[in-house]
Amino acid sequence: MNLHYWLQLLAEQLKETGWLQWLAVFFGVAEVLLAKRNNVLLYPAGLIGTLLSIVLLLEAKLYAETLLNLYYIVMSIYGWWFWLKKRDEPPVPISYTTKNEWLVCLLITAGGWAILFLAIKNYTDSNVPGWDAWVSSTAWAGTWLLARRKIENWLVLNLSNLFAMPLLFYKNLPLFALLTIFLFVVAIFGYFDWKKIYRHALRTSRPEPNF
Repeated sequence: MNLHYWLQLLAEQLKETGWLQWLAVFFGVAEVLLAKRNNVLLYPAGLIGTLLSIVLLLEAKLYAETLLNLYYIVMSIYGWWFWLKKRDEPPVPISYTTKNEWLVCLLITAGGWAILFLAIKNYTDSNVPGWDAWVSSTAWAGTWLLARRKIENWLVLNLSNLFAMPLLFYKNLPLFALLTIFLFVVAIFGYFDWKKIYRHALRTSRPEPNF
């Protein structure tokens, strides 16, 4: 692999990057940092970033990614409402994915990929229908696991991120690709942090021995 070539390509793409992509990535980073601080402002930041992303993804002909972002808008609105309604109640506990949940996850990925691939291939002018559909279907599955607070959500989301990074560079969206790399790293830490939280909750929930 020629590292100099890829760095030069990235530099050229960054020079050609418009202000809209910079703004979308700014709000995307803000959302992640606000989420890390457990701040409800993550939702309006995410909504703005997602709306801007939809415009850019449509221009890049990434239609499955566009649908994924529409889904994120719905989930952000729901999450904002749910946060305000349930903020004083304890959160759903973190846990490992069961066999049945893995089956649902597999069905979401396979079924989502098939539907998106056929729709994009037959009804759009995309030149990457399979790739685009795969990134979005795995992200759907990971988001479903995240909503259920399953530890493995980070692994599934990073499977999506792994394929999204080269796709975004290919579509001349370098800032989105760099944001995805950032999210990939965050997900790695998220996975190990959630495992620690799970083990701590397991220890504290055990009854004290009677002597």
